[in-house]
Amino acid sequence: MTTEGAEVSGAKVALLRDGAVLAILRDDLPGLPYAGHWDLPGGGREGVESAEACVVREVFEELGLRIGVERLVWRSVHVSVVMPGTVGLFFVAEITALEISSVVFGDEGQGWQMMPVVEFLAHKKAVPFLQERLSLALAALTAG
Repeated sequence: MTTEGAEVSGAKVALLRDGAVLAILRDDLPGLPYAGHWDLPGGGREGVESAEACVVREVFEELGLRIGVERLVWRSVHVSVVMPGTVGLFFVAEITALEISSVVFGDEGQGWQMMPVVEFLAHKKAVPFLQERLSLALAALTAG
């Protein structure tokens, strides 16, 4: 399936610092996709906002952090796992130590942590498609 021209349903971002990624433990509610799994910040697009605006808004809502779109250093487009017929975007950005210490966790999820990337990529309770996307992004960024 081609993603060209498909509607954008949402966006996720891997916020990285010193070999760790900011991971959010999803709520454990019946019917919630990937309930109780480790997730990355992001979510569904609102109105006509761009994928970049969506992920910036979601990071603020979920973590109280304001990141500018210029900090998104990697971008990839994927067929949406949760909304067939649409696409989701995946971004990578660096986060500072000050930002980590300034996180104000929102009302979605059970908690958050800076998880070593290798642990997130191997975790049995991490969202599988995000593990794949992060792995691909890191390989591409490392390759230059």
